[in-house]
Amino acid sequence: MSNNIVRGTVLLSGAAFLSKILGMIYVIPFNEIVGEQGGALFQYAYNPYNILISLSTVGVPLAVSKFVSKYNSLGDYQTSMRMFRSGLLLMAITGILAFLTLFFSAEWIAKQIIVDDNKMGNSIEDVTMVIQMVSFALLIIPSMSIVRGFFQGHQSMGPTAVSQIAEQIVRIVFLLVAVFLIIEVVDGPMPLAVGFATFATFIGAIASSVVLWVYWRKRKPYIERSLMQQQYTHDISTKEMFIELFRYAGPFVMVGIATPLYQLVDQFTFHRGMMAIGELDISEIAFATINFYGHKLVIIPVTIATGLSLAILPALTDTFTQNRKELLFKQINQALQIISVLVIPAAVGLAALSYPAYGALYGMNHIALTGSLLAWYAPIALILALFTVTSSILQGINQQHFAVISLLAGLFVKILFNIPLIHLFGAKGAIFGTALASGTAVVLNLWRIKKSIHFSYRQTFKRTLLVLIFSAIMFIAIVATKFLFGMLLPYEESRTAAVIMLMIGVSVGGVVYLWLGYASTLLERVLGNRVRILDKVFRR
Repeated sequence: MSNNIVRGTVLLSGAAFLSKILGMIYVIPFNEIVGEQGGALFQYAYNPYNILISLSTVGVPLAVSKFVSKYNSLGDYQTSMRMFRSGLLLMAITGILAFLTLFFSAEWIAKQIIVDDNKMGNSIEDVTMVIQMVSFALLIIPSMSIVRGFFQGHQSMGPTAVSQIAEQIVRIVFLLVAVFLIIEVVDGPMPLAVGFATFATFIGAIASSVVLWVYWRKRKPYIERSLMQQQYTHDISTKEMFIELFRYAGPFVMVGIATPLYQLVDQFTFHRGMMAIGELDISEIAFATINFYGHKLVIIPVTIATGLSLAILPALTDTFTQNRKELLFKQINQALQIISVLVIPAAVGLAALSYPAYGALYGMNHIALTGSLLAWYAPIALILALFTVTSSILQGINQQHFAVISLLAGLFVKILFNIPLIHLFGAKGAIFGTALASGTAVVLNLWRIKKSIHFSYRQTFKRTLLVLIFSAIMFIAIVATKFLFGMLLPYEESRTAAVIMLMIGVSVGGVVYLWLGYASTLLERVLGNRVRILDKVFRR
């Protein structure tokens, strides 16, 4: 059983990570074809879509998995099948409702975003069209999430992993081919190309559904055999089933839509703030940098660190239930320290190399603006990672409902301060607004953890202080490297030079931080035997 759990965890984590990497790589050629204006238009469609898809599906696969696993373990396969069939029907209905909501509100949303058709590159008609095209995916994805959860409940993680990867690959191939054909081959309009890029989500969902259907055909005889052998079934009504399902799924929903909600606030307020300070001409470039292109870079260390950190949390729930406080504190410390050790240096390094990083991946257009914004946005990685992990810790210690309160508090701060901060600091104000909002949520989560189980942050604080010192030394090393090589490499003017500078900077920064962490035994204390691989590089 434990081998199955480990194998399943590796499959799902690997698939999620590969999907994230693919999701970042395709943005490079996409940006090459449609530019910042196209990226902004793409994100206008995806922000409201992400919120609706999160409300429709986030937590559902896990909740269904938990439900099915519970009743299967009791030998009640019939109740599991009832949940599956009822859940499919429910998700089909919520998918249709979500589709209709997004499709018919597209023009209203577009009018809230585009404040001046003449000064902004994208028009209300363009935004309406791309939102309507992405909305079709809502017809399929909610039902698909139920099927994935059903397989997971049967301890079968392969269908979810394979369907996720198939969905992402087909989506990206369709997206890039469609955009290339429309713009480069037939010389069509950029908004139409971006519309088809958003429609690719629907095509990817179809591919995923086909994969799941193939798996279903293979597994169906085994499931039917289990049903025929069943001797007892629980007398549980459909209403009670759904109450249990949503009790499992509820806490995940609010945590899952945190970042899309912050981005939606930007979507409705950013251009108004920029117009008020007379910078509407660069507004869409800045918006695309912060909410789309830059975000893709910032989220990479967050994904890696939270993946490692969250692996600890299932055990944390069991430890809390058994009231083993010493082990519980150790597990929480380790989860938080993994975030510090991995995300802080990554954020500092990205800030130090923001110009060559953005230039190497997305080109040198407007690099003075885009490089500067990425440098300011990089530290947000730490706050986003901490919010995800602290919210999960709250769930592990049975305080999951407080995560909703902290998120709402953060959202209120974002709504309240976003435009005033843009007035004061220009485009950077939106970044400061996100930092203030998500920082508020993190502080509240940390306070709740401390208060509810009398947890001490002393050890985490000491090790984080050490990480900050090592990251500062790494930052100085990168800046010195940029200064020396910058005399030969015009990395703010040439993309080739930016690529070379990025590789040199990452190598220098990585070696400096890893050596400091290895020599001080910090990495070994936090990550355990995982760092033994460095023995071959840094022999004591």
